[in-house]
Amino acid sequence: MSMSRDEIMEKVVEILSDSFELDPATIKPESTLYEELDLDSIDAVDIFVQLRDLTGRRPDPEKAKQIRTVDELVTFVEEELAAAERGDPEPETPLPAT
Repeated sequence: MSMSRDEIMEKVVEILSDSFELDPATIKPESTLYEELDLDSIDAVDIFVQLRDLTGRRPDPEKAKQIRTVDELVTFVEEELAAAERGDPEPETPLPAT
């Protein structure tokens, strides 16, 4: 399932506006997720659950932690879709140390 960057941006805006009652007009590529959009770590988990539905892949938690802006989120989705098309294995998700 190939999507253009614009289509991915539309989908990310839709997820953010629907899930967190944000005005789509305020969601710009340069918007910061935590400061400007006022999301928290629980919200981030919810975003990545929804992005998994979009990409068909489990997100790499290390990459996910580094995302700070809407544009970086779009790039992340692009990379995940490309990896899915190539048939790359999903990232190993280590179990938390006890």
